[in-house]
Amino acid sequence: QVQLVESGGGLVQAGDSLRLSCAASVRTFSHYTMGWFRQAPGKEREFVAVINWNGDNTDYATSVKGRFTISRDNDKNTVYLQMSLLTPEDTAVYYCNARLYTDYRHWDDYWGQGTQVTVPS
Repeated sequence: QVQLVESGGGLVQAGDSLRLSCAASVRTFSHYTMGWFRQAPGKEREFVAVINWNGDNTDYATSVKGRFTISRDNDKNTVYLQMSLLTPEDTAVYYCNARLYTDYRHWDDYWGQGTQVTVPS
């Protein structure tokens, strides 16, 4: 039902910025809550940011609050993660997530393939 394709990762220096994109192949993109997660080597996948259906509500992990901004363009079926002031601790594979709620207790999660972000020390 859902295909997610991420892009924009790469190697950048500490203090630099990078914008990740996630293009969704779905019938109605606005039905999905969208989010970004990341997984560093040897660590569990962790939450980064989330945005609701129309973009008027967002939430962020404490570690990225004030540096990262999640946004979405429902006309383009795309969610973005603007990352600023990057540090080596941001090095990870970043995954796009789409969540479709059937009701408040039931949902389905869909994941992109991940894109590598590397910030060397």
